[in-house]
Amino acid sequence: MSRSVHRFREYTIEPDTEPDAEVITFTVHCAVCGEGGPITETTDAAGEWIVTHLGEQPEHLSYREIVTRPYRVAPGRWL
Repeated sequence: MSRSVHRFREYTIEPDTEPDAEVITFTVHCAVCGEGGPITETTDAAGEWIVTHLGEQPEHLSYREIVTRPYRVAPGRWL
């Protein structure tokens, strides 16, 4: 018979703000046709694509913003 000892630990999930963390990125997709804009580091640049797309497709009035934000898990105390 083998014996095992299990230890449990608390963890916190939080946005990764470390200096080496991946950058937060933004993009927008047209909800009508599915076409997507460029991946950028600012919402302004992502929003500019909407204006361009709307100029080409004036009936496309619905869009989605997609944000990619890095997270990390921080180990806490042992229980």
